[in-house]
Amino acid sequence: MDTPALPHRSAPPPTFGEHLRHWRQRRRFSQMDLAHVAEVSTRHLSCVETGRASPSREMVLRLLERLDVPLRERNAWLVAAGFAPMYRARPLDDPEMESARAAVQRILECHEPWPALAMDRHWNLVMHNRLVPMLMAGAAPELLHGTVNVLRLSLHPQGLAPRIANLRQWREHLFERLRQQIRATGDAVLVALLEELRSYPDVCGDTAGAKPVNLPGEHPGVLMPFQFHTPHGVLQLVSTTTVFGSPVDITLQELALETFFPADEVSAVVLRSLLASTTA
Repeated sequence: MDTPALPHRSAPPPTFGEHLRHWRQRRRFSQMDLAHVAEVSTRHLSCVETGRASPSREMVLRLLERLDVPLRERNAWLVAAGFAPMYRARPLDDPEMESARAAVQRILECHEPWPALAMDRHWNLVMHNRLVPMLMAGAAPELLHGTVNVLRLSLHPQGLAPRIANLRQWREHLFERLRQQIRATGDAVLVALLEELRSYPDVCGDTAGAKPVNLPGEHPGVLMPFQFHTPHGVLQLVSTTTVFGSPVDITLQELALETFFPADEVSAVVLRSLLASTTA
């Protein structure tokens, strides 16, 4: 007679102390360092981390701030400490997010005739204005089908990569942004995405160990030149990124707007004519 299989039991969720230890170590704080910036005693912090003491809600929120824990992770900390979650996580297409979605779309449209798009935390395209599809035209259909990942589309050899004149520089810029995001969040999806992007065949003729060159107009962390081949010539653009500072909504807090501006009058004229062609 066969023995019935035991029901699968999932691992219990992490305790508050386990959450605390993970992010303390990730941020490279000793218990003494964290206790100092959180204004608690090292002994009490140690007791909280080992489960011998329970934190107050005020202390949980203070530790979250001092460790700069991503908003998406904070509800788990609160629940593990015995408190109600305080951050909403509604998808952007939720009916209750209609006003926020409309506001984002309005920002993108007001940026015309320059390209602008909105991305989620995994760099998936969420919204865009009318200029963006024109720049994406010509990429392999599989890169444009379903959920469009902006990094994959930009750097894939069958995507936009062959048309980016300063590809080496642009690629390293995107890699550094992705590395910073991984350091801040530890997101496994982003880790896998970075490995995938690194595996793409070289389409810009880099030599081994070649370093990106700085171009006029580059201000790391603020503005980045983007040179893009089109049938009308090479567009000279600069790119900057904007994030929302929503303190309670995870979806909006994780949303990023990538906006492009013409770096010269020739590019401005081309972009204006492209937009005009959509309404002619």
